[in-house]
Amino acid sequence: MEKQPNSRNCFICGLSNPFSLKLSFYETQPGEVIANYTVSEHHQGYPGIVHGGIVAAMLDEIACRSLMGTGLKHPRFVYTARLTIRYRQHVPVEKPLRLVGTAGKSKARYAAATSAIYSAEGELLAEAEVLVVDAPPVSSDTAELENIGWKVYPDC
Repeated sequence: MEKQPNSRNCFICGLSNPFSLKLSFYETQPGEVIANYTVSEHHQGYPGIVHGGIVAAMLDEIACRSLMGTGLKHPRFVYTARLTIRYRQHVPVEKPLRLVGTAGKSKARYAAATSAIYSAEGELLAEAEVLVVDAPPVSSDTAELENIGWKVYPDC
């Protein structure tokens, strides 16, 4: 299992963003990424329930990360063209969750992926199908990527 980089300012993984969820992602095998996370009550919609927009953002991020690759000199940065979500059960705040992203078919500029959020007991809470488009090129220079904060940070 290999840890993927975080950034400084991302809403999901940014370590310097005070509003970030600060998730850490791990590639378990090529095309599969996981994250274990407990959502704070500060990100709830109704009492005790994670806001649906936060659920969508987590599903989106982990799906995109399944296509990114780990240990590559230049990661594949993508952005979402279509996100289809199925909320199966409410996602609770202050309870451990397991997020899983799985890469699907990939073409030159487009790719597909799926993602899911599970309870600690393994119940499927929400799932998504994601279609992504390659983002405009970013420098492949590792020093430049680290300069923008894109690097693997130690676990806390």
